[in-house]
Amino acid sequence: MAGRYEIRFSGAGGQGLILAGVIMAEAASIYDGIQAVQSQSYGPEARGGASKSEVIISDETIDYPKVTQCDALLALTQEACDKYSHDLKEGGVLLIDSDLVLREPVGNFKVTKFNITNTAKNEIGREIVTNIVALGAMVALTGVVTKEAAEKAVLARVPEAFLELNKKAFHLGYDKAMAAKA
Repeated sequence: MAGRYEIRFSGAGGQGLILAGVIMAEAASIYDGIQAVQSQSYGPEARGGASKSEVIISDETIDYPKVTQCDALLALTQEACDKYSHDLKEGGVLLIDSDLVLREPVGNFKVTKFNITNTAKNEIGREIVTNIVALGAMVALTGVVTKEAAEKAVLARVPEAFLELNKKAFHLGYDKAMAAKA
């Protein structure tokens, strides 16, 4: 990789976006051996309020831990898409949940969309893994960390009883994004 890559996971509180950001940062720093920092912001509500997790990945020292020009944005809600899509860099990547983001922003960036939440709910059987489906998709779309590193980071973070569920969610998100990207 060359230089700094900025990722923002955004949506509503309770969607697991902070964990997704932490896992992405760990995939980069622990398993791929590159620099990474993660920061987070969320509203005062425990669930339902605005939430974002930002990850900066670089092969150089990271001097500022916040997104300034977003290379890749995940928007799981319309509010998040409306609020953060203007920060997307020209040529950036926007991943949206096609069931929840109905007004697609216009810009010089690549939009990928699929029903992320419904994929978790109906194809995996547990809506709680929406964040891991989305993480798999972001890994596929950005290529900033290896699939293997991201999978290891996912499996290191989830309880043992849910390893297979999360592994399946990660791979399904990855595969759907690769299909949508093609």
